[in-house]
Amino acid sequence: MTVLLVALAGGLGAAARFVTDSLLARRNPFRVPLGTMVINISGSLLLGLLTGLLATGSPGTAGATVEAVLGTGFCGGYTTFSTASVEAARLWVAEGSGTGIRYAAVTLVASVAAAALGLAIGQAIAGMEST
Repeated sequence: MTVLLVALAGGLGAAARFVTDSLLARRNPFRVPLGTMVINISGSLLLGLLTGLLATGSPGTAGATVEAVLGTGFCGGYTTFSTASVEAARLWVAEGSGTGIRYAAVTLVASVAAAALGLAIGQAIAGMEST
């Protein structure tokens, strides 16, 4: 049953990515693929938050299923670091190495920072609930 839920959540994440990217592409004033960057940063924040919230649970509980469905399924379907890599390479070729490197670096650093922020917020919320 968990595998089915992960697959369903992955499909929902991919659909959310498509809608988000489509909306941002229409309004993007920059020459870089802003949609993929926003998706990866927001997905990293969401996964960090989820991980922080569920960090206090013991393995084998319902929390593990929730983490698999939402973390692996939804966030895995929503984020797309492979596309970000291709876009960085495309920018490198079309706009020059500096643009490609800056896009990749900003995406990576901002995504890791967002994950850390989400983790800290999730742990703080989980800590408040346990007291």
